[in-house]
Amino acid sequence: MTISGRAKLAGVIGDPVAQSLSPRLHAHWLTVHGVDGAYVPLAVARSDFAYAIAGLRAAGFRGVNVTVPHKEAAFALAEDLDGAARTTGAVNLLVFHNDRLEGRNTDVAGLHHSLAEGLGANGVQGKPVVLLGAGGAARGAVLALGQLGAGEIRIVARARAATLAADLKGAAKAKLRGMDWKDWPEAAKDVALVVNATSAGMRGKPALDLPLDPLPTSAVVCDIVYNPLETPLLRDARARGHNVIDGLGMLMHQAVPSFEAFYGVKPAVTPALRLELEEALRGGT
Repeated sequence: MTISGRAKLAGVIGDPVAQSLSPRLHAHWLTVHGVDGAYVPLAVARSDFAYAIAGLRAAGFRGVNVTVPHKEAAFALAEDLDGAARTTGAVNLLVFHNDRLEGRNTDVAGLHHSLAEGLGANGVQGKPVVLLGAGGAARGAVLALGQLGAGEIRIVARARAATLAADLKGAAKAKLRGMDWKDWPEAAKDVALVVNATSAGMRGKPALDLPLDPLPTSAVVCDIVYNPLETPLLRDARARGHNVIDGLGMLMHQAVPSFEAFYGVKPAVTPALRLELEEALRGGT
């Protein structure tokens, strides 16, 4: 699709960024909606982040998505923040206004919509769930699970689980319980859902070392990792008869408010979009 000198410009900043599916995702919506625009991947070193943002604003970009390792730097740079960004301390969407830099966190909404799609709106209402990990992604996951009405969120991690539970106690809308990795069998008891918010199982990283025997077979297993689409955790869970939710839904849903902010159109997450991204993950063109 050709673009004009009036094209609406946006992109994604990361280091590395070549593996990002966001350009493919936004290109799909640009074509569907006939928008005169472009969305480009921008590899920017950590030390150059603030300079890059200033340059993109001067060049007329509408905004950018932000990925590893820049989400905390984007948070620090933003002059206006939404509630999810303030609570998580991370920004994955910067919107450029004439005189202000707005920072949002759309990962929370992305996971919320993905889980609601896979579980039903009341799938974890009042029920205990397990969250694996206590890093930045886990902070957002706590908020999403609380919004879905989880009765108790058991945060299982090798470190900082209790700290995360204490930090988000007032914001989570659920009972939070920090637990050590060795307490996994206790944590798994009677849960409706397990969410992996660690990077374990991501392409190029070791698989998550987690025996699934303690889980009730009715529990749903979700992995926010989307590359590979079926992580070792999801493969093992599927083999045991669990329903599973992969990370592609979160990726697609978190992009909806970004596209709307950049291009003025609210897009839809559709089966056609999922098929195109699945093809890209398989190495298709």
